[in-house]
Amino acid sequence: MRSALYRIQFMNNGKNYQLYVRELVQSSLFGFIEIADFVFDGHSTLLVDPSTEKLKTEFSGVNRSVIQLQAVIRIDSMTEKGAARISGLGDNVTAFPFLSGKKP
Repeated sequence: MRSALYRIQFMNNGKNYQLYVRELVQSSLFGFIEIADFVFDGHSTLLVDPSTEKLKTEFSGVNRSVIQLQAVIRIDSMTEKGAARISGLGDNVTAFPFLSGKKP
């Protein structure tokens, strides 16, 4: 039996991060999700994608990452792994409004 594979896209520092993970769960911290067991391409290809290499470096040594729900753009359950990457957000993605300290 194959273990689950998820593609998660989220906003971080004005960029769109797309990662592949095997574990995705609701965090014990309210309003957050946890991702773990990161899946990156091996070095089997001759061409190296700089954004994939940047992600490998950024997440090297990370066992688990906690992401705020408002930062999540999309989560897909996948059958095949693709390339992890970082890209610009573009004009059609806006952060969910958050007003700290204001009560309705």
